[in-house]
Amino acid sequence: MSSDRGSTQRREVPCRIPTFVMLSTLGPDGHARLRESPDRLREVNADVEAMGVKVLQQYALLGQYDFLNILEAPDELTMAKVATTLASRGTLRTLTLTAIEVEDFIGVLGGGVGSTSPPD
Repeated sequence: MSSDRGSTQRREVPCRIPTFVMLSTLGPDGHARLRESPDRLREVNADVEAMGVKVLQQYALLGQYDFLNILEAPDELTMAKVATTLASRGTLRTLTLTAIEVEDFIGVLGGGVGSTSPPD
């Protein structure tokens, strides 16, 4: 006979490659360079991938930011290297955010506010 009393079962959160959202704004030099060579976007994506970060999706935006990129990187340090390298070129500014899948986020919250039980 086995007893469940006293056992703590934790819900396994799948090991995922971290996902990041990078918003970027082009400066005057960036706009000029892009206008001269629109394929420069693909070249920058290749540079990013050469640093170990996968470009999952990319969108041109209307509004405060010019581009939104969804990226996978092995860790925050790799992502910081990419953001710093791109910004050091002087053609754009970036804002990088960590993205957490909603199911993982719910799993981490467990029972919610005031719960004394650990997350399942």
